[in-house]
Amino acid sequence: MFELIGIPPQALFGQLLLGLINGAFYAMLSLGLAVIFGLLNVINFTHGAQYMMGAFAAWLMLTLLGIPFWAALVLAPIIVGFTGVLIERLLLRRIYHLDHLYGFLLTFGLALIIEGVFRWKWGSSGQPYDNPIPGGVNLGFMFLPYYRGWVVVASLVICLATWYAIERTRLGAYLRAATENPTLVRAFGINVPRMITLTYAFGVGLAALAGVLAAPIQQVSALMGTNLVLVVFAVVVIGGMGSIMGSIITGFGLGLIEGLTKVAYPPASNIVIFVVMALVLLVKPAGLFGRTK
Repeated sequence: MFELIGIPPQALFGQLLLGLINGAFYAMLSLGLAVIFGLLNVINFTHGAQYMMGAFAAWLMLTLLGIPFWAALVLAPIIVGFTGVLIERLLLRRIYHLDHLYGFLLTFGLALIIEGVFRWKWGSSGQPYDNPIPGGVNLGFMFLPYYRGWVVVASLVICLATWYAIERTRLGAYLRAATENPTLVRAFGINVPRMITLTYAFGVGLAALAGVLAAPIQQVSALMGTNLVLVVFAVVVIGGMGSIMGSIITGFGLGLIEGLTKVAYPPASNIVIFVVMALVLLVKPAGLFGRTK
């Protein structure tokens, strides 16, 4: 078996696949953050907890109600998205006119509360979730599990569909206009507060959808979103705060970089994304795809 840069192909492509899968989750989560910040100007630190809630919703549906993965893939984001509606209407709506710091502190506190409730009820140990697409295919240079390959493709389709809906449709144009000039949009008979609520719920639903996709790969745990949210914020900063396409490209790209680092120098894999963030901010403070205001 030949080697690439002194590394066996099975190890290299195996880590690249893991990096691509991580990148898929980075892209979906950072996309939800970018949608919420770009359209609502809210730094949603609750995103990691909402990702965890999506995974738990799928697990509870399966264990308590016998609802299979494919139904949970639709139902869980809707249920968690509804909690986003409550958060936006009861809490976030009161601080839109204040500094971004208030939104950050509020969502950070909510994340701690949600995580604490789930840890109190189900503990910190992970709960297994059955693989909905067992098996895989041997490509010669690597073994590709069917479900993991499906996750990468599905997340890419979801991300591109979200970008198209926001950047290329009339509804997306209304959303962008409502954040810049709500009075003018309201003059066209559009309910701007309702649109803002649904936008936040959509971003929350994306996080929950990523959690459902992650459930068969990772163990469902109250702590599964804690460390991930820090990485995702780094991805958003590198791509450019509020940039939809920047979040997608940066998420997948940094996942691959992380995978390569695990092969070349594993101890650096936990910090490589933050090193990239520091370097990017030194050269372009607005991020790779961000615009300086």
